[in-house]
Amino acid sequence: MADRKLPLDGIRIADFSRLLPGPWCTQMLADLGAEVIKVERPDGDPSRHNPPLYTTESVYFCSVNGGKTSLALDLSTPEGRSTAHALIADADVLVESYGRGGAEKLDVHWDRARALNPRLVYCSITGFGQIGTLAPIAGHDLAIQAATGLLSLADTPAPAFQAADYAAATMAVIAIMGALRNRDRDGQGAYLDVAMFDALFGMGNIGLASALGRHAGGSGKPTMEVWGGNPRYRTYPTRDGKKVAVCLLEAKIWRKFCELIGRPDLNFTDEGHEARLSSHGERADLFREAISTYCLAHDRDEIGAVMTQLALPVIPVLTPDEAVASDHVRSRGLVEAVEHPTEGHTFTLRSGLMDSGVMRPRRAAAPLIGDSGEAFDPSVKTGTTG
Repeated sequence: MADRKLPLDGIRIADFSRLLPGPWCTQMLADLGAEVIKVERPDGDPSRHNPPLYTTESVYFCSVNGGKTSLALDLSTPEGRSTAHALIADADVLVESYGRGGAEKLDVHWDRARALNPRLVYCSITGFGQIGTLAPIAGHDLAIQAATGLLSLADTPAPAFQAADYAAATMAVIAIMGALRNRDRDGQGAYLDVAMFDALFGMGNIGLASALGRHAGGSGKPTMEVWGGNPRYRTYPTRDGKKVAVCLLEAKIWRKFCELIGRPDLNFTDEGHEARLSSHGERADLFREAISTYCLAHDRDEIGAVMTQLALPVIPVLTPDEAVASDHVRSRGLVEAVEHPTEGHTFTLRSGLMDSGVMRPRRAAAPLIGDSGEAFDPSVKTGTTG
């Protein structure tokens, strides 16, 4: 296994993307063994300024640009474009996220790239895609979630997770891997139009299920209840003012929980499979009261310890600091120290696949602006490192 090549060993990625999701996509490609050259303007990717900072470098920037080198280019100049074109000619994949028309203005668009390199896999990541009524709009995650219909399912001023960004990054990796596999067979490059909207909308099978039913002429009822209306699938406050997430959908684990809290009378033997993602009808108040009473009688971590012992999915709602330092994260090795050339001791969120043999076991630090150097030679590729 030690001498086995990684899936993308020998593959060069010209990364013209900024912010998110492009950089997270290309970081994953780097993890899979690719050489990723991050092309950024002389003053750097704007996300280098995202708070918080370690000392001078953004924690966020470092977390989505590990394992890359940086090539600082001013694409408004002939010299910058010439170097970019030389890089494209020797690349296997180009990823860009300029927004519709942005790559054309900088002369790194698909037609130019294809002329330079017919075998190139060109991946363009935008908010709403290259065509469609919303295509000209900037691809901000909140806007995408609003347009998919999924944001309306939760009463919140803004989502706590950038689902559209990460959905698009994941879809881009899948598409790039598929296009490279095709190229292995027929030698042809490809153009990939990856839209954040498409990626998230395509993952909306649960949230959009009732709408799809109504679209087909049905009532869309009853709804698949995973939004808090199911008393056995929601969060509850605990005695110490914290919360636990109760996920007792299946009858088997519900029975085990009822035995634990001394309420075997709530284990109804006529419960069918259809009740799993329902609101439980007239029984809802009984379930809600019993769960709430138990939770309010115990502290959060006390409940967590008991539930872990019994392998029941009632999990403490952790703060970000608690999650990063949690026993489970530590046992899976998911937070890893990375030595940065200027910041010293930093940390990265490590992929759970890094011990599988398909990814680099360790991720190198994020690059400094232009660390490839002025003597960068686009024709020289590097092998798998790290």
